[in-house]
Amino acid sequence: MGAMDDHRPTDPPDWLEREEAVLAPYAMRSRASRGRRYPEPPHPYRTIFQRDRERIVHSTAFRRLMHKTQVIVAQTNDHHRTRLTHSLEVAQISRTLARRLALNEDLTEAIALSHDLGHPPFGHAGEDTLNDLLQNHGGFDHNLYALRIVEVLEERYHGFPGLNLSWEVREAFAQHARKPDAPEAREYMQVGQPLLEAQVVDATDSLTYDTHDIDDAIGLGLIQLSDLDGLEIWRNAAAEVYRPGMTEETFRRGVIRHLIDWQVRDMVSHTLSELKRHRIMSVEDVRAAPGPLVSCSPTLRPMKAQLEEFLHARVYRHYKVMRMKSKGCRVLRALFAEFCRHPELLPDHFVRRREGDALPRIVADYLAGMTDRFAQQEYLRLFYPLPDV
Repeated sequence: MGAMDDHRPTDPPDWLEREEAVLAPYAMRSRASRGRRYPEPPHPYRTIFQRDRERIVHSTAFRRLMHKTQVIVAQTNDHHRTRLTHSLEVAQISRTLARRLALNEDLTEAIALSHDLGHPPFGHAGEDTLNDLLQNHGGFDHNLYALRIVEVLEERYHGFPGLNLSWEVREAFAQHARKPDAPEAREYMQVGQPLLEAQVVDATDSLTYDTHDIDDAIGLGLIQLSDLDGLEIWRNAAAEVYRPGMTEETFRRGVIRHLIDWQVRDMVSHTLSELKRHRIMSVEDVRAAPGPLVSCSPTLRPMKAQLEEFLHARVYRHYKVMRMKSKGCRVLRALFAEFCRHPELLPDHFVRRREGDALPRIVADYLAGMTDRFAQQEYLRLFYPLPDV
């Protein structure tokens, strides 16, 4: 018997102890989490943040991101980014930063994968439209809608509504909202600055969409490579990448990769410097800091601002993009008006689930959960019925 015991598989390592060994003192520990709104027994080998990440990936709202707009509304081709691919890219880069800064990678990834769950169809134009339609009912904010998704709207468990995520992941939605004084955000706004893991995702989100929106815009013919010559950040990256004989496609891909790597390295260096300058030695120090600690350096900041100005002027307001945004807004306005006039057209299970809410909010919740494709299909079903054959 003793010989057999000597050859038993070893028990899995205690991940909580591993966190103590590898995480920086200012990183969020799983055992320090405020826990879930509805108590659950701990898992034998997965931490609370690991389980959060997996609940997000298995959620309906996460799958819907596949058909939600990032920048380009219509399915122009199969190559441009959607909210899903963007979220995966943000998660990958965020994990790289979290590992280098010795932060909690599981918490970082959970926040990154969920950061766009609340985006409605048709991109930012869809959000602006819903916010206008709900101006007498508290407005619309995609971060607060994401909070409502994970707290109420997802239906996956018998014992509680939503996904019952940890307090720290839910806090990230509220801390990033444009309406921090909203009632549903208040409990999360009394703790000070966001956790470093959430700050990493916020900074990476900006880095990622700036760079990849340029890539998509070139690929879709909205701009040409020569249009970027006036951008200092692009010129510097292009000079590092260019080799005689490169094809235009290889050159473009190389510059995009270099831009991401450059910004990540810059952010790591500057953030480590800020942590040292502010003497950050604990999560409490992060909360009490005078402002965000994760950002790019003052050297890179004006170059990034110039890139963002270019994107707003030449890509986001390109007439092809504006036409698609306008079409999406018309679809949402028509659907909103029709469902408010005739709530009996809403799915029964959705109305029952939202009993007690004002009808405009119920309608907006339904519309915001739609993919671009489903919203257009609903529009056709309601306003262009096919005749019986």
